[in-house]
Amino acid sequence: MQRIYEPENLMEGELLRGMLASEGIEAHLHGGDLLGGVGELPVFGLLALSVENHQVQRARELITAYNAALPLPCEEPDSFAGVLVC
Repeated sequence: MQRIYEPENLMEGELLRGMLASEGIEAHLHGGDLLGGVGELPVFGLLALSVENHQVQRARELITAYNAALPLPCEEPDSFAGVLVC
């Protein structure tokens, strides 16, 4: 098993774990239980995604594509300029 990515936060980690699972890659998110200790533990490097050795390359490709993705273009309503409306 190899550590392939350090998500910025627990939400990103769970999102990426789910994305990898949807592609048939079992990923493990390490460090989620340590977030309660922030203040006493270092802030960076607590979270990590790990996958089996034979899935490392594909998982890294998917995460690279995720990080390179851009939001879809759309027209913003005038009353919400600069605000993402879902």
